[in-house]
Amino acid sequence: MSWIIGVDVGGTFTDFYATNSKNGTTHVWKTSSTPSNPADAILGGLDALCKHYDIPLAEIERLSHGTTVGTNALIQRTGSTVALITTKGFRDLLEIGRQTRPHMYDLQKDHPAPLVDREQRFELHERMDAAGQVVVEPTAEDIDAVVDQVIASGASACAIGFLFAFRNDAHEKLVAQALRKRAPEIVLSLSSEVQPEFREYERLSTTVLNAYLQPVMWGYLQTLEDGISDRAPDASLGINQSSGGLMSPKTSREFPIRTALSGPAAGAVGAGHVSMQTDRRNVITLDMGGTSADVALIRDFSVDLTFDRDVTGFPIRLPCVDVETVGAGGGSIAWFDRDGLLKVGPISAGAAPGPACYGRGGTKPTTTDANLLLGRLSSRGLLDGDMGLDPKLSIDAYKELADQLGFSVERTAHGALGIVVANMVRTIRMISVERGHDPRDFVLMPFGGAGPLHARDVAVSLGMREIVVPASPGIVCAQGLLVSDLKEAFVESRRFMVDEKGLAILARSLTSLKGAAEIWFDDENVPAENRQLQLVVDARYMGQNFELAVPVAEGNNLTADDLPTLDGLQANFCDAHEMAYGYSSIDDAIEVVNIRMSATAQLYRETTAQLEKTVDDTLQPRETRQVYFSDPENSFETNVYSRVDLRPGHTIHGPAIIEQLDTTTPIYPGDYAEVTPDGHLIIQIDPGAK
Repeated sequence: MSWIIGVDVGGTFTDFYATNSKNGTTHVWKTSSTPSNPADAILGGLDALCKHYDIPLAEIERLSHGTTVGTNALIQRTGSTVALITTKGFRDLLEIGRQTRPHMYDLQKDHPAPLVDREQRFELHERMDAAGQVVVEPTAEDIDAVVDQVIASGASACAIGFLFAFRNDAHEKLVAQALRKRAPEIVLSLSSEVQPEFREYERLSTTVLNAYLQPVMWGYLQTLEDGISDRAPDASLGINQSSGGLMSPKTSREFPIRTALSGPAAGAVGAGHVSMQTDRRNVITLDMGGTSADVALIRDFSVDLTFDRDVTGFPIRLPCVDVETVGAGGGSIAWFDRDGLLKVGPISAGAAPGPACYGRGGTKPTTTDANLLLGRLSSRGLLDGDMGLDPKLSIDAYKELADQLGFSVERTAHGALGIVVANMVRTIRMISVERGHDPRDFVLMPFGGAGPLHARDVAVSLGMREIVVPASPGIVCAQGLLVSDLKEAFVESRRFMVDEKGLAILARSLTSLKGAAEIWFDDENVPAENRQLQLVVDARYMGQNFELAVPVAEGNNLTADDLPTLDGLQANFCDAHEMAYGYSSIDDAIEVVNIRMSATAQLYRETTAQLEKTVDDTLQPRETRQVYFSDPENSFETNVYSRVDLRPGHTIHGPAIIEQLDTTTPIYPGDYAEVTPDGHLIIQIDPGAK
């Protein structure tokens, strides 16, 4: 058993990245996604990959999977029917929320309707106080009555969320025990298990979302597991979670909400791996696919985590890779708004019918059509010619817009791409400039099927001068799944001051969290040498409403001796506060509200089969064609190269186009690209480019 495979399901394509753990051989594969049942594309693509490259199914050791099933169920609201049991008096918490308007100046726009109708929400007369002491003990009669209500509601899943259950989960477990005894067919989500930390509304919302997805993910994962087991019975299956680590299918069934940002997290992890290979410590990623673009910030080879996100308008409280998304992709449609201005996205042509040039019935002008008629994409098509594109259909699609604007189709298409770039630049500023980071201190790393096509314009708009294009840009998410570690997160909500007494509380929490992590390591059969622990606290100045994640210690066997001194912990917090807000004070009182431990088990050890360095710098283009770059009025006679012909040592000067199976990379006039030993492209932008 020597093959490890990562598979990422996107809106348009399902991507595969396979590597041989013994000799470092790698193969990539793409197949069209099957939105009605994503497992069909995974299993069919796996068969095709193994057949094409003669990979024996019996030699597959592990398959890691990033899934969009949960996210799509939330977007389309196709999850299960959920009942909710909560503390008496808190029935309407899901609708009350934080009373913040999602769009301050839109008086008609409101929060999305809750996933649990009011008649499906039931109250139990019980109460814990903030210290976890019992105030009201629920009676057996009250528990039986609320169980009767849940059964009568016909719900297939039930969320249980009581006040202060993160301090004492006894009442949640009592109700769960009664429900499992009388209605074992109803799947349960307990807030004390989903995310046992303070902030009642976010904890309850996360628990409800988890319950909403449980039956959906259960069926999907069972189909996938059965299909993998039939083909490769000895292969293990790992499911990617939003924090950028893998979990078992069993954990995925219990906590499907952890997969809400599974795909973008895999891309960030893959980009971090490429940043280490190219020795670029600080990177801004641009993952542009068929429907949307995800951007993230990598510092010192690792991506930041956040614990407060919302998915389709619903808040979740879980560790997630800090990724921002914008509706800009290859399928984004250009259209006129009521104000007469041209917009591009967030509406997308998707995989079906897709852009007009696909010839599948689509007629709307898209980003892909614009790139095709400007010559940046080849009429031979995508997937190295297996998916043909028709330039005439793209011209027809843009002609109506061009006539309305009084422009040529080329100028119109160029303008549409400019709008797409502006949308992505604005999103990158959110994760960089607005958080105290100067994009000029970073390298841009584009990937996804469409990322490299637009990276240069994005970089110039931000003042960046270097671009790293991974060897397989369209497969980076799948590669990220392959190199991901097994990961689990543990948390204790403890509110205490950062002083000597607080350090003693921190030491006790370290011991209890480490004990939970070691049990998890043992359950997953993780060797001692592959274990890694990281301790982080959520801290804030007294009087603040939101906290910052502050690193405390890391290692494979943390003890109280590894904790920083009082001065060291205060300094760490001040550094984080200075970065976030441009201000810090060592004299102001600091308090901790959560203690988090991340347990990581390394699964992947790189065995690199580097490309042979070229001894001959001559490189023959596969063809030449006219391509429009910065000027929509003038095209350049441009050499087109195949990425498979590139070897370390090759340098390509623009104008040029580099084509490969999973993407196309333009090299603008005045720029040049160099090939690294691992096959990545380093593009240096003309210093005079504006």
